[in-house]
Order: sequence, then C-alpha cells, then structure tokens
Amino acid sequence: MSAYIAVTAAYWAFMLTDGALRMLILLHFHTLGFSPVQLAYLFILYELAGMVTNLAAGWIAARFGLTSTLYAGLALQVVALLALTQLDPGWSVAVSVAFVMCVQGASGVAKDLAKMSSKSAVKLLAPTEGGGLFRWVAVLTGSKNAVKGVGFLMGAALLGTAGFIWSVLIMAIVLAVILAGVIAFMPEGLPRGRKGAKFSEVFSKSPNVNWLSAARVFLFGARDVWFVVGIPIYFYAVLSDGSEEGNRAAFFLIGTFMAVWVILYGAVQAAAPAILRAAGRPESELIRSARGWAAALFVVPAALTVAVLITPQPDIRLTVTLVIGLLAFGAIFAINSSLHSYLILAFTRAERVTMDVGFYYMANAGGRLIGTLLSGLTYQVGGLPLVLGTAAAMVALAALASGRLQDGAQADMPA
Repeated sequence: MSAYIAVTAAYWAFMLTDGALRMLILLHFHTLGFSPVQLAYLFILYELAGMVTNLAAGWIAARFGLTSTLYAGLALQVVALLALTQLDPGWSVAVSVAFVMCVQGASGVAKDLAKMSSKSAVKLLAPTEGGGLFRWVAVLTGSKNAVKGVGFLMGAALLGTAGFIWSVLIMAIVLAVILAGVIAFMPEGLPRGRKGAKFSEVFSKSPNVNWLSAARVFLFGARDVWFVVGIPIYFYAVLSDGSEEGNRAAFFLIGTFMAVWVILYGAVQAAAPAILRAAGRPESELIRSARGWAAALFVVPAALTVAVLITPQPDIRLTVTLVIGLLAFGAIFAINSSLHSYLILAFTRAERVTMDVGFYYMANAGGRLIGTLLSGLTYQVGGLPLVLGTAAAMVALAALASGRLQDGAQADMPA
C-alpha cells in the first residue's frame, strides 16, 4: 500500500503540471495569432514521442525496474519546463514552433515514462481477489485525470496572472521538490528488473491485447480531435471580444470548462467499478460491457454534429448544448477508458506487464497523435461540424475493434 501511495502521489504531481502546460501553450500561442493547424503542430511531437517512448519504456522498466522509469519521467518534465522559460518573443513563428515542438517532445517522453510506470505498478501491487485490480486501477486513473483537470484550470489561471514564463518556472520548481521527496521516501515493493529482458518481447502475441490496443487508438483519437484545438478555439471565438479583459475572461472560462470536463472524466473513471458493479463479475461480462459502452459513446458526437449543422454559429444556445453534450461524452468516455485500463492488466501476465502496458499505451499515444493532427486540420477545413463528425466516425471504429475482443480469452498466451 505504501508503494502504491507513493507511485500515485508522484503521478498526481506530474499530471498537474502536464495539464497546466497544455493549457498554457494552447492559449498563449493562440493569442499570438497561431492558426488551428499551427497550434496542432505544437503537440504533434509530444504524441509522436509518446508512441516511441511507450515501446522503449516497457522494455527499460522490465530491464532496469519501474522506479527508474518513474524518476526519469519526473526529472525530464522538470527539464522541459525549464527549457520553456528560454522562449523568446522575438523569435519568428517557425523558430517558436520548432522550439516548442521539441520541448513538447521531451514532455511527451516524460509523460509516458511516468504513465507506464504507474499503471504497471498497479498490476504488481493490487490485490487480486474481489475485483481489487479494477478498483485500484480505476482509483489511480480516475484520480490522475481529476488532478490533470485541476491542472487545466491552474494553467489558464497562471497565464492570466503570472504570465507564460513565470508560470512554467513555478511549475518546474514545485515538481523538482516533489521529485526529491519521492526519491527520498519511496518504499520497497516495486521490482528492480530482469537482465534477460529482450526488446522484441514488447510486441504482444495476444489477440485481446492487440484488439484492445486498436480500440484505444480510435477511442482517444475521437476525444482529441475535438479536445486539443477545435473546441477551445471555438469557445474562444464565442467568449472573447479581443480586448485584454475579454481574453482574460475567456482564458478563465475555457480553462474552467476543460478542468470540469477532465475532473468529471476522472471521477467517473474512479467510480466505474461501482457503476458497472464489477466486483465478482467474470472477465467475459466486462468484455461485453466494453462493446456496449463503445456503441453508446457513438451517439453523443453524432447528435452534436447534427446540432451544429442545423444551428447558426456562433450561438449561445449551441454553446450550452455543446457544453452539456461534451460533459455527457466525458462521462461515457470515462467508462470506456476505465474498462480498457482494467482489461489490459487483466489480459497480461505479471512477468510481461510493462511490455504489454507499454505497447497498449503506444497505441493510446498513436490515437492522440491522430486526433491532434485531425483537430487542427478538420477545424480549419470544415469547422466544428467536421471536427465532431470525425469524432463520431472514430468512436464507431473503436466500437468495431472492441467487438473483436474474445470472451473468456486467457491472458497467459505465448509471448
């Protein structure tokens, strides 16, 4: 339990800065006149680095131990935050984009080192009886998303008060102090690695792991296609009058919505075992639940697409409809995500947990990368209708992949 608490605390600290940094960069560069596609470019290397990192991190953790990857993730995030303090307003757009992309790439590596370490630790530390694994992973995942939501609000608030440079410097100092505390007080309980681990082992031969990873690609692509650029920029257009006071108010309201969305998402994730009455339910029933909840999620972006098409823009009624609809999307999305987070740990064996989790989160990062690219592109080409329509199509693909999960399939397949 003490090891689980330490890992969770470290992950919380990281995700607080991760959420704040995303909001800082998005809003700061939007006010500098960056287009939706240029804003999407700022996050591309972040997601691409996550794909590569998750493959490598699974092997590194198996080889050198989970604490090594957890500490490396936190330390690299501190370095990325400090690097952003060197951003010069006099640089050209091209240089600024390239610099922030590189720093975001480092932050993406850091995030996925910390995520893979924390999620893998749950498999090794959680009790196996009475649905303990589902409860523990739901608490970790739900709480970190709630903390990331607070980070969105914190980032928007810091930008409006302290400015960009001071905001990232404050976060770097706080995270460095937390890293020192985690290193000093981390208890025993996490494996130290095995020297014989081979990199080729990261590619799973389990059909369930592979289909679940495919579903993850489309699920998170469907979220980020509206979450990264489209909806924040649409809300900014509706809420800001272009003045400094108007910008500050828009920052606060956008940050508040993003924070509430992610906090709700995290709260529902944490409550998912109770919502699904998962204690004592066989794995086959939870697999069928994953299929049903994926199908239910499709309805929300499809309905919002229709609402946007038939309503003039910008319109306050449409904005309210979008807020309500996207909060509903977040709640149903959270059930899907929580089921996935449990199933990947249920499908894998303890001796290769870091490898399967790394592969699965590589797929997760791939989905975010696709969603990020499409977020700026679809908003610039077709506006909000194309953004939400693309989200609906990607949810449909996630539902199809979930439908290929095998009832009663065993996780201990040959590696």
